[in-house]
Formats: sequence, structure tokens, C-alpha cells
Amino acid sequence: MNDVVNPDTYETLAISEHDNGLYVVKLNRPSKRNALDVLTIEELIRFFSSARMAGVKAVVLAGEGAHFCAGLDLVEHWKADRSADDFMHVCLRWHEAFNKMEYGGVPIIAALQGAVVGGGLELASAAHVRVIDSGTYFALPEGQRGIFTGGGATIRVSDMIGKYRMIDMVLTGRVYQGQEAVDLGLAQYIVEDGTSFDKAMELAEKVAQNLPLTNFAICSAVSHMNNMSGMDAAYAEAFVGGIVNTQPAARERLEAFANKTAARVRPKS
Repeated sequence: MNDVVNPDTYETLAISEHDNGLYVVKLNRPSKRNALDVLTIEELIRFFSSARMAGVKAVVLAGEGAHFCAGLDLVEHWKADRSADDFMHVCLRWHEAFNKMEYGGVPIIAALQGAVVGGGLELASAAHVRVIDSGTYFALPEGQRGIFTGGGATIRVSDMIGKYRMIDMVLTGRVYQGQEAVDLGLAQYIVEDGTSFDKAMELAEKVAQNLPLTNFAICSAVSHMNNMSGMDAAYAEAFVGGIVNTQPAARERLEAFANKTAARVRPKS
């Protein structure tokens, strides 16, 4: 087994393989509410840096236990008594991990439950799809802790919900959950019956059936294009479309559409 996907080579992540190249990656520090320590970040970098090359087609990202992730391991941070330079480089490793996730080209479906707080929200925001249940709650309590965000909240969370809503969350410790969180943009799906994990698995199984190159474009190029000017993004979209839309593996699917044997897109009844 490739060491990248070998669960025995990880300490803080629980990794399991399912059908069709689908993998479940669970934060595995439930006694710490899956708080992110230095080792967890390094293991996230390792997995998501090479997931696509290892044949991973989709990932369900979850947390072991009652909570997804309570954010930065504040106890580790306090005990380390880091210098400004040291902590800057800790933050840069967080950015490395989350950029590998967002731009790596492998679809990531986050199954969120319990606390999605601080760095846990920054981690969740690097996934491409987020699923919650009625008990999932989001917060950025850095203001009350005397600290500042360092894992991309100013980038991804503000992109999801708007700059001033993100500022409000950090300033006041405001908590969002339920349908309000979905309406705000913190998640795309809410599960009323069942679990967020089951729904995330259902979505990931569907996504894993897409062509890998198509998924790579969707889960990499869109983010890159959003960082470009309008003119540059239009050029890049045409370029990526030219490659993806003419891939040999797509011809069978296009033929099925032309012959009217492909599944039709229908509204919900």
C-alpha cells in the first residue's frame, strides 16, 4: 500500500479506504475535541500533497467523536511559548495544509458535527463542500482568547460569508448553527434526519464517479480563477475548458448524452 494512504503511517489522522477511490480522513484526537496540533497539520500536508497521485478520487473529512474540530491546540501553543517568528511559521504550515486541500484537485466533502470553531472553521473552509447537522455550530472566538486568526479565516471564511460578518464573528464570538449557518454560506447542506457523515458519504460516492480530470479542474481551477482578474480568469477558463472538454474519457459520456441514454437532469418532484 502506498504510504500516503496507509493508515498505519499516521498518528493523528484515522484514514480508511472505501469503494471507487473514496477515502475517509478523520481527525483522531477526540479527547482534545480534535484540536489541531503541529503533528496534525503536518499529517494533513502529507496526505493532501499526494492524494491525487495516490489514486484518491474523493475524500470525506470528519472528526472522531462528538466534535469536528475545536481549532488550534491552545494548550500546546501556551506550553510552547513561541516567539513571533516561530508562530509565523506555524501559521505558514497551516496555510500549506489548507492550500493543498483547496487547490489539490481532489474533492473534499466535510462532514461537520459539534464544534467547528476557530482553526476548525478554517480547516472546514478549505473543503469544497460542507455538510452539517442541527447540532453543528460555528464560531471564531479568537478575539476573546486574545489572539488573531492564522489559518485563512481572513481569506476563506470572509469569502464565504463576507468580510464584515467574519469580523463580527471574531470580535464578538458570535455563534452560528442550523439553517442560519447554511443561509449565511458556512455550509451547503444541513441534515435533519440521519448524520452529516452519512450525507457526506453519499455526496462523495457520487462525486467519485466523475472523471478525475474534470474533478481536478472543478476543485483546483475555480479557486485559481477567483484569484485572477476577470480578463485573466476568462482566458484561463477557456484554456482549462479546452483541455477538460476534449479529454478522451469524456467521449463515452458525451455519446451517451447524444444518444439520450445518459441520466437526465430533473428538478426534485
